[in-house]
Amino acid sequence: MSDDKKLTLGTRGKLGVGKSVETGQVMQSRTHGRSKPVVVERRKKRVITPGAAPKGGTADAPKPSAPKVYRPKRPTDDDSTAVTAEQEHRMKVLEEARRQKEEEARIEAAQRAKREEEEAKRRAEEEAAAQKAVDAAAEEEARQKADDDARRRMEEETKRKAEAQESKQAREDEKRQEQEAEAARLKAEDEAKRRADAEARAVKLREQSTAPRPAAPQVSDEDRAKAKKAREKRAAQKTARPRGGERKDRGRLTISRALSGDDDRQRSVASYRRMQAKKRGVSAQPDPSQRQSREVTIPEAITVQELANRMAERSTEVIKTLMKLGVMATINETLDQDTAELVVTEFGHTFKRVSEADVEIGLVGEDDTEADLKPRAPVVTVMGHVDHGKTSLLDALRSANVVSGEAGGITQHIGAYQVALEKGGEKITFLDTPGHAAFTDMRARGARVTDIVVLVVAADDGVMPQTIEAINHAKAAEVPLIVAINKIDREGANPDRVRQELLQHEVIVEAMSGDVQDVEVSALKGTGLEALKEAINLQAELLELKANPDRAAEGVVVEAKLDKGRGSVATVLIQRGTLRVGDTFVAGAEWGRVRALINDRGNQIKEAGPSEPVEILGLQGTPGAGDDFAVVENEARAREVTEYRQAQQRKKRQAAAAAPKTLEGMFTKLKETNEQMTFSVVLKADVHGSVEAITTALEKAGNDDIACRVIHGAVGGITEADITLANASGALVIGFNVRPNKQAREAAEAEGVAIKYYSIIYEVIDDVKAAMAGELGPEYDEQVVGNAEILDVFSAGKAGMAAGCRVVEGEIRNDCKARILRDDVIVYEGQIDNLRRFKDDVKSVQSGQECGLTFENYNDFKAGDTVQVYNVVEIERTL
Repeated sequence: MSDDKKLTLGTRGKLGVGKSVETGQVMQSRTHGRSKPVVVERRKKRVITPGAAPKGGTADAPKPSAPKVYRPKRPTDDDSTAVTAEQEHRMKVLEEARRQKEEEARIEAAQRAKREEEEAKRRAEEEAAAQKAVDAAAEEEARQKADDDARRRMEEETKRKAEAQESKQAREDEKRQEQEAEAARLKAEDEAKRRADAEARAVKLREQSTAPRPAAPQVSDEDRAKAKKAREKRAAQKTARPRGGERKDRGRLTISRALSGDDDRQRSVASYRRMQAKKRGVSAQPDPSQRQSREVTIPEAITVQELANRMAERSTEVIKTLMKLGVMATINETLDQDTAELVVTEFGHTFKRVSEADVEIGLVGEDDTEADLKPRAPVVTVMGHVDHGKTSLLDALRSANVVSGEAGGITQHIGAYQVALEKGGEKITFLDTPGHAAFTDMRARGARVTDIVVLVVAADDGVMPQTIEAINHAKAAEVPLIVAINKIDREGANPDRVRQELLQHEVIVEAMSGDVQDVEVSALKGTGLEALKEAINLQAELLELKANPDRAAEGVVVEAKLDKGRGSVATVLIQRGTLRVGDTFVAGAEWGRVRALINDRGNQIKEAGPSEPVEILGLQGTPGAGDDFAVVENEARAREVTEYRQAQQRKKRQAAAAAPKTLEGMFTKLKETNEQMTFSVVLKADVHGSVEAITTALEKAGNDDIACRVIHGAVGGITEADITLANASGALVIGFNVRPNKQAREAAEAEGVAIKYYSIIYEVIDDVKAAMAGELGPEYDEQVVGNAEILDVFSAGKAGMAAGCRVVEGEIRNDCKARILRDDVIVYEGQIDNLRRFKDDVKSVQSGQECGLTFENYNDFKAGDTVQVYNVVEIERTL
């Protein structure tokens, strides 16, 4: 305690107004271990003791009284309370200060420890980095050892897991038996307890029934009325909402519902099913252990949703199963067959894998038995070089004149004819193939569908490039060859030279002890035609050609075209079976129904058998030459097959466009992009074979500077869409044996699109090459005329500066262009302004002579520079 609060013996002090506020100082704790001294005040309640000054009096005013007698002062309760409070306050302040010092010491110790920890951590990191460098060498060895240990542990773990699995299975079986026994015991106990409870309730009910009932309480009329209203309300609700019927919607009242006036909602199908199942006593959810096993058909690609529907499972369960298998998939994601098979097996169903290509199964029938086969006519392909008389020979055989109808005297497409022999009446089917180099694919196609190849060689011309190509096609098709040496009536004909030239290509005729038949014929005079027919018939007898006519027709499309008025028309060679009017068929990626059959004579027929060529009307589109032909059972089957084939064609085109390019292809593409020009063509022709041949020839017509690109090639007349495409791409429109319609002609005139018409393939190729060369423009060649050396530079008056030169090579002419070279670098290129020899203007100065030169708009030449004079010659480009 302070001195002014000490208790002493003496007179009472003066009365007055004491201090009612005491001040002190405490340490206030702050965040992050900080503290701050704060001054606080404590107000004391004023206590008036007996003998104190009245309210409003002063402490200094003396009070008249008798002299006081000294009495020892006794401590009062208030004084003791004040002293105690002061002591407690002082102790509290001291305790707070002590705690504050301890807190500061603790904070300082924590900070010191933190600093030491950071320092230790930094040292540890440095030591770890050093240790890491030291351990780098031993890490590889440790890793190898760890891998070996891990492999060994994995094997041991696998073995241990297998043993644990066996023991676990045994424990589970034992536990399951115990659980079944326990369940049986609990069930018996529950049954006994249930019976005991039932008996107890029966006893209690009997006691309640025998006990006297208490008097009913007095109920007022108002309570009775309320109870009656409540019963009526419940009855009305029960009537309006019967059990199991429609339930009133208890949701919030919205504006739309209030305006619609529809307070009731229909019971859902799921709710109705649950109600029916509840009535039957069956749970709405099926038991997983009793899941029905189904056969699920799995295509090559299937979505998760579709797979769940086929298994009659929930999509969420399928997704969970996929996650267990390590596949993260959404409901709309596509799964492959292998993944879908795992999912189906996981759910306990059986699967059946199918492919998109299965739609073609059964399209081509089974092989025929020997008893069903009957003899058929041989299919003979006539091949050879251009203008060797193939079509003329065929005309002579069938007593017709086909050559007069061919443009330019050459065959532009494959023709199919049937000829009957005079002896015996046997028939032979001939296929006439073009001989031009552009028709390589068509000749190869003819060799693939033929039984015998007749190679026509002109006796006055010998073996030519297309003759060699025809030989190679026949060897590749592995068909027998008959050589027809034509034009033996011409001057200079030498059949022996033809036979000798054929030896170079491994074709040995019978006249030279070989196995290949050769016949000398003349298509113009009809010489040797019967001998040729007999040779063909003999070769056919050796081949024993047979086919089954009593089945659905199968064959190959020889040619196809788009005919105005008749639509798409295909020439088909029947290989087996019989084709009849009304049959539904598939030809490549197109289908149709036979509306009419036309033979090679132009007559309509009702049916066509094996080895018979016919024209078919009724196609939905134009197929490709060489496509397979087959009759199907109905239109739905035909649509299914053609949709699949069209989809496959689209996929091939997309794959070809997106296929990764090789390094050579990348450089070629870069060269084409930067340097090579493109000449675009829109091609329309009468038949598909002509489109193929012209497209191949045009794509080969370019060089490194320019290339021809057929952006669209199709069968049929020129339409307005073709003109629009050509206008958008700046292409030339070519019509081969076709013409534009009125709308296309008007659109071409309005847009300024050029249309070229041709009927001979030579003219198409020559004109396109000329147009491509014109597109490139002329080629310029620089020819150096002479060189001169500048010896000195002097002033030339108004002309500026002149160069004194000596001609060191060729000559200097004033009508040529000139360039000035300084250290082999061109510093000027322009025209000579004036050329002088001494003081005279001359036109040229020869080698070894001196001259003076001035140049147009250039005077900055120096002694030692070289003057080169040259001419630029324009050269016409050719492809």
